[in-house]
Amino acid sequence: MSATEQLGYRFNVVPIAASQGISLKGVVGVTFVTTGSDTFTLTCASTFAGSYATPGTIATNVYKNAQTNGTAAWVLDNTLISTNTIVTTVATCFYISDVFLPDGKAYVKLTPSGGGLVCAILGDLTVKRTPPNLAIVGA
Repeated sequence: MSATEQLGYRFNVVPIAASQGISLKGVVGVTFVTTGSDTFTLTCASTFAGSYATPGTIATNVYKNAQTNGTAAWVLDNTLISTNTIVTTVATCFYISDVFLPDGKAYVKLTPSGGGLVCAILGDLTVKRTPPNLAIVGA
């Protein structure tokens, strides 16, 4: 049996993604994982340094977890979605597909209102690369 390293093959990751513009060029979508009791606001723009604005409700399923250490199951809770905000008490996980972004928008940003943490996992890479050759997505 052989194993394939997944970074660069299936995904790229931005470990600390709170309030950072992230390019969805070259990927099908992004999974955001949040921790902390906070309200997270999703915005999008045409360019990295562009004017970020609400895309409306484009997260279709939000999963929450009562623990951050893997000792509890993820539970679907779409009541956490309100327009372009996600409200959490411990942890959430949700997917944003590039096909649901408004036309011309290729950058997303998830901003906590307080000290909440955000990790972004960019999935289904359209071009597979070795990790050192992955696209820089925060510029």
